[in-house]
Amino acid sequence: MTALAGGPDAELEARIGQWRGHLQRRRAISPGDVDELEGHLRDQVAELEGAGLHGDEAFLVAVKRMGSLDEVSREFALEHSERLWKQLVLGLGTPGTSTAPSSRELPMVLGLAGASALAVKVPALLGLDLSTDGGFYARNIGLFVLPFLAGYFAWKRQMGLPRSLRLLVPPFLLGAVVANGYPFARGGSTEVLTAIHLPIMLWSAVGLAYVGGEWRSHPRRMDFVRFTGEWVVYYALLALGGGVLVGLTTAGFDAIALDVSWFIEEWVLPCGAVGAVLVAAWLVEAKQGVVENIAPVLTRVFTPLTVVMLLAFLVAALATDSAVDRDLLILVDLILVLVLGLLLYAISARDPQAPPDGFDRLQVLLVISALLLDVLMLTAMLGRIADFGVSPNRLAALGLNIVLLVNLAWAAWLSVGFLRHRRPLHDLERWQTTYLPIYAGWAAVVVVAFPPAFRFA
Repeated sequence: MTALAGGPDAELEARIGQWRGHLQRRRAISPGDVDELEGHLRDQVAELEGAGLHGDEAFLVAVKRMGSLDEVSREFALEHSERLWKQLVLGLGTPGTSTAPSSRELPMVLGLAGASALAVKVPALLGLDLSTDGGFYARNIGLFVLPFLAGYFAWKRQMGLPRSLRLLVPPFLLGAVVANGYPFARGGSTEVLTAIHLPIMLWSAVGLAYVGGEWRSHPRRMDFVRFTGEWVVYYALLALGGGVLVGLTTAGFDAIALDVSWFIEEWVLPCGAVGAVLVAAWLVEAKQGVVENIAPVLTRVFTPLTVVMLLAFLVAALATDSAVDRDLLILVDLILVLVLGLLLYAISARDPQAPPDGFDRLQVLLVISALLLDVLMLTAMLGRIADFGVSPNRLAALGLNIVLLVNLAWAAWLSVGFLRHRRPLHDLERWQTTYLPIYAGWAAVVVVAFPPAFRFA
């Protein structure tokens, strides 16, 4: 959404963000309809400000003019209830609504999925073998599929070709140059780090396309966070279903003495893996506003379990003198990222106007436990660097944990402030969305700067 006339107002933007979050939790209202309603609200506020009202006064009057949010949600659900399950199964909808995909969207997604599947097979057709050239495939896996995903969102958000080329081509071009232009030592640490961090860097470019280039918008960033969580769930479900189908197919051919394992390994698995990225994204987009989001629901289940796991791990780590090795550090980093994901999705599903409750206190315990674990791992990392010197892996892990430490520390401070009624929940949400580019920036540093700094070893 464009900024209000008269320049951005942080307090007014915070109120509009809270209003938007309240509206997004209405099950029957799609993200597109939320955008449209927000546009009407902003027009009303701008008109009232032009008439001489201050920002807060204009906001309150505009919201009253918009009517009851509950009534809007209820009327929308009644109007469209007859087509909800049709959308789920067939992607059908009434013309002009953004809840359902257009008739061109599914063919577009399938075409892009086919293009990504072809992209992953082109190197093999040129003589590169996965078993002997695994480093090439690992470095380029993001480039095989994420440009097509970004293209899908750029098309869907109607970014236009000039703007899409200006915003999206540079990060993918930089990634391609680094992945294929740097003289990596085969199997070296910097090659492995590039293979891990390049998809993270490119995922931020996908996010830029997802928000339609509105990268300064905190609500749109949070929308992308929600999409990411839903996409992970859908992709996992597609992978499980695909695995069952492949297993049954292979068993059927084995029963008639035909070996199709080579076709499964060389064509079905790689092409299916990259194609499912596009299909999962389309499913998330197509089902928004039709059923309750999955990720926030799972957050309620896994938050208490994660708290128990973190506390048990902290006690065990402090009670033993076992050396902290690289595998443990990687595992802990994954746990910390999981904690931040749980925090983000709990925020996205919560009514910002509701007072703190027991689940909020549980979240504070989760964040503080993760913070203590991060401090423990940072101490261990500094000890390893002092004992064995600086290496690409150790420096990358150290940098990531410092980035996580800053995020967790301020998130803990804001969470405690919310529990004590000294800070609004919006501050915590805004901090998380503001901090997202830091992760992409660190990934870019590891991808671009680490290989030459460590002589591509």
